Amino acid sequence: MTMIFFGRRFNLYLLPLLALLLACGCQTNRESKQLSTVRLHIESAANTSASGQTVSVLRDEPVALTITAVPFLSEANVVSATLLDATGGCAVRIQFDGTGTWMLEQYTSANYGKHLVIAGQWGKKPVISRWLAAPIITQRIANGQLTFTPDASHDEAKAWVLGLNNVAKKNAKEH
Repeated sequence: MTMIFFGRRFNLYLLPLLALLLACGCQTNRESKQLSTVRLHIESAANTSASGQTVSVLRDEPVALTITAVPFLSEANVVSATLLDATGGCAVRIQFDGTGTWMLEQYTSANYGKHLVIAGQWGKKPVISRWLAAPIITQRIANGQLTFTPDASHDEAKAWVLGLNNVAKKNAKEH
């Protein structure tokens, strides 16, 4: 028993399907390409402006703080970021890797009573960049988790957290 195969007819049935697949294409989530930054600085004495800079934190009631010019932690140390619901808005929890956990513990132990100044950058074009928070260090943070209320709307915080997680995934693939 032989099987008869009509190649042209078979191709004619697949041609519209192929055209439909090519027309639709593979749509990637554009949000997944968004990247964010985070920079953690420590408040320094106001008279050490040669090694630091003065920044204005918070938009509603600005506070001027002198900080170390070089951040001690960045998005390179982020494992994950989570947006949390909080009274009157939202909070962000950032989990740092081993090196980041160690650095956060060292800096929060040595700088009790000073501000931990947090800068963030996110968005497409134009990129949004600002000082997001300046909580006072009240205890040593040994678990690598930093939780704070950012000076950002819920949508801005959501976009920032999404970008931080994208950077964390990208960094995990590279290591």
